[in-house]
Amino acid sequence: MQKITELQPVKVWNYFNEILSIPRISKREEKIIAYLEKFAAEHKLSHKRDRVGNLLISKAATKGLEKRKGVILQSHVDMVGEKHAEIDHDFDRDPIEAFIEDGWVKARGTTLGADDSIGIAASLAILASKEIIHGPLECLFTVDEESGMTGALGLQPGFLKGSVLLNLDSEDEGEIFIGCAGGIDTVASYKYKRKRVSRNKITLRVSVGGLQGGHSGDEIHKGFGNSIKILNRFLWNADQRFKIRLSQYEGGKARNAIPREAEALITIPSGSLELIKIYFESFVGILKKEMEVVEPEFTMTLELTDHPDFGMNRKQQKKLFNALYACTHGVVSWSHEIPGLVETSTNLASIRSITEDTLEIVTSQRSSVESSKQDIADRMASLFKLMGARVRHSDGYPGWKPDISSEVLKIADRAYRELFNEEPEVKAIHAGLECGLFLQKYPQLDMISFGPTIKGAHTPDERIRIDTVEKFWNFLLVMLEQIPSGS
Repeated sequence: MQKITELQPVKVWNYFNEILSIPRISKREEKIIAYLEKFAAEHKLSHKRDRVGNLLISKAATKGLEKRKGVILQSHVDMVGEKHAEIDHDFDRDPIEAFIEDGWVKARGTTLGADDSIGIAASLAILASKEIIHGPLECLFTVDEESGMTGALGLQPGFLKGSVLLNLDSEDEGEIFIGCAGGIDTVASYKYKRKRVSRNKITLRVSVGGLQGGHSGDEIHKGFGNSIKILNRFLWNADQRFKIRLSQYEGGKARNAIPREAEALITIPSGSLELIKIYFESFVGILKKEMEVVEPEFTMTLELTDHPDFGMNRKQQKKLFNALYACTHGVVSWSHEIPGLVETSTNLASIRSITEDTLEIVTSQRSSVESSKQDIADRMASLFKLMGARVRHSDGYPGWKPDISSEVLKIADRAYRELFNEEPEVKAIHAGLECGLFLQKYPQLDMISFGPTIKGAHTPDERIRIDTVEKFWNFLLVMLEQIPSGS
């Protein structure tokens, strides 16, 4: 059986394989940064960190190419940590267990982290090489991209010198991205009164699983099931019929992932057990029929469990169920300028207890129109304020407006045609990239984004297509060769 370290290009896959063993969940990137600093020291490369933790490694130009425009290769060091419920994996300690199957590299029950370890690996292979031709080169490794882009937000003017930035964080080979959506999070904190649960009640655990999840930017338009919305639909209806009391509500993990799993603990009068079982079976049958095409592995279970001590005040419980039922999830509008591009969306990302009497609900909004981004965020805030929650917004990040006249885009388009005898697709993406934030700090930057094909990002089904990595690598090398001299 072929090993990952035997794949082509060997240097890239070797670094990729090393990165798999390094824990690097968002906001806990110390080990990957230490690895990169050690790499820079071993290769006698200049490196520095800024005040938020971003790392820049610089390499002098190939002899004779010192007057070329400076190029910045940019990737983020953090990854989303998602796993199937039955998998025992500690993302702060355990290496990612990867394997090859049907032309893809995959992970066993967890996210792979190819988003964006493949960008890191390609950068390291170039930095380590003595043969690759390039002008002045900087490799920027940003922190905390996946949970708020705080690395890019904190990047200061003067840290970078180059004028051309190649973002290595896109996920469809053959596509060159020149624009992206901006984003913001809307977070509700819902404090409620606890009521002691009568000991003569029956306690049930309701669980939703088997959903595809997916990236809340790239895949929000695909209609994948949202585990929180599905579970809440059942709870809302069950409350009308059986006067349930909610004791626990958990679902979703990452702000930029469509939630795949959710569960709740509820108590009911003992005489209602058989009736709620009958209703549950009918409900699941309806849902399976609704989602049989897009979510064929959908599961939902109802089981007896240990009795909780407390439940939620019923009046506040109803407000919660109503708000989650009314909460928009999915595409809000499509672009009128770029056919097939989602313009505005919102993701109901997670719900969890942050104290014994407070729930936190996280939603994430995206739009390529700044005013629409703020509008949908305000709509979410308005909904949660109606239920009596405290609401806050994240700092957010701007979109990246496409520039069709970009010089580096023209170089990329020509290079791709010459290499592969086919035309690349030039696109904007609904997912967030750090490029918009870079442009705020460095308005002179000329930027594009590209990468190999990655599917299922932010889910345990994440995988990277092997043959596209070599195409991505060859394209990147030609791009470096063809960057012109500065004016």
